[in-house]
Amino acid sequence: MPEASIVSALVLGLIEGLTEFIPVSSTAHVLLAGHFLGFESPGNTFAVLIQLGAILAILLVYFRRLLDIALDLPTSPKARHFGLAVLLAFLPAAVIGALAHDFIKTILFETPALMCVVLILGGIVLLLVDRMPLQPRYTDVTDYPLSLAFKIGLFQCLAMVPGTSRSGATIVGSLLLGTDKRSAAEFSFFLAMPTMLGAFTLDLYKNRDAISFDDGAVIAIGFVAAFVTALFVVRSLLNFVSSRGFAPFAWWRIFVGMAGLIGLFVFG
Repeated sequence: MPEASIVSALVLGLIEGLTEFIPVSSTAHVLLAGHFLGFESPGNTFAVLIQLGAILAILLVYFRRLLDIALDLPTSPKARHFGLAVLLAFLPAAVIGALAHDFIKTILFETPALMCVVLILGGIVLLLVDRMPLQPRYTDVTDYPLSLAFKIGLFQCLAMVPGTSRSGATIVGSLLLGTDKRSAAEFSFFLAMPTMLGAFTLDLYKNRDAISFDDGAVIAIGFVAAFVTALFVVRSLLNFVSSRGFAPFAWWRIFVGMAGLIGLFVFG
């Protein structure tokens, strides 16, 4: 196994875990990094498989809370309301993602310049929204109205364009619709679970013929790196957002987008 492949897998796994749940677009970061590292993965199967590490990390962190909600479903209207809210928020992306999957993967995911531009534009939007004097009306994710959850789900569909960021789209949408920053980030976590599991399952099915476990060690390295770093991010993000807001992520998006455009111009 080439040493370069091991290093690339480690780097890409770290990037996946660090960026999956923050509003900077993990997809753009992983694909751009893979482009400049010269990392080849037919059908982007490596990125598909290591994403499972990030999924497991958030399930582990929220396992107790998910279990409590599941146990309360038969007797608690509030638990049933929250479960339905997450389901409604998930549906728009599930439908559009299934219908447009091939176009997204074969066209949008193969256009690095587009990702860079969207990173910059998304950073500017996030910066503007973060500075708006918005008055939150909703601060508890379990009390989000069903109509609000569905609208947040519509915002999530913007993340079909790589560089937008799934968490960034849902957080910006949530803030504009009247939530506070902490609950917006937390609802994004809960919405990530069915969305990421659905996307992972669909990607795995679509790329089943391209997946090879001959490079199992490379995949394992990326998977573990994504799991460990995502675990750290999920456990620390809510407190960070409550105290610092989203401006640091906005500036990082702009920096990465500009650096990516310069890199593409210089190196191709």
